[in-house]
Amino acid sequence: MFTIILYCAAGGLLVLSFFKSREKTKKALKKAWKSFENILPQFLTVLLIIGMMLAVLDEGTISKLLGTESGVLGMGIAAVIGSVTLIPGFVAFPLAASLLKAGAGYGQITMFVTTLMMVGVVTLPVESKYFGRKATLRRNLFALIYAVCISFVIGGVLE
Repeated sequence: MFTIILYCAAGGLLVLSFFKSREKTKKALKKAWKSFENILPQFLTVLLIIGMMLAVLDEGTISKLLGTESGVLGMGIAAVIGSVTLIPGFVAFPLAASLLKAGAGYGQITMFVTTLMMVGVVTLPVESKYFGRKATLRRNLFALIYAVCISFVIGGVLE
């Protein structure tokens, strides 16, 4: 119900904007469409990967690798996958929800999402170029330490 209210409010404000300034509204809609076109290939690729992964890995396998019982090994697997994967946040959270529904543990998913957002193995060369190697390694190390700490807290509280 809340979603419907938000869509109605957005639609109403769009109509109001259109009546206030047609040119600005058209320009904003064109920019929004361009942004959507730029995001769409990444989004579809990730959805395809998620779909294939969930089709290949059954709930038992996901639960075994990333479930509550997987413990520190599951946290390590989630940390490695999250650290080396480059996925935008708007795709990471639905993926995390899908993995939770498939049997993954809260601590492991927290580790995955936190390392995905904060630890950047793939972006290390670019980050090193701009911030220096020492600062980059230090930032990634602290991000990993934070991910471990928050994962154990979330895993302990919710599981």
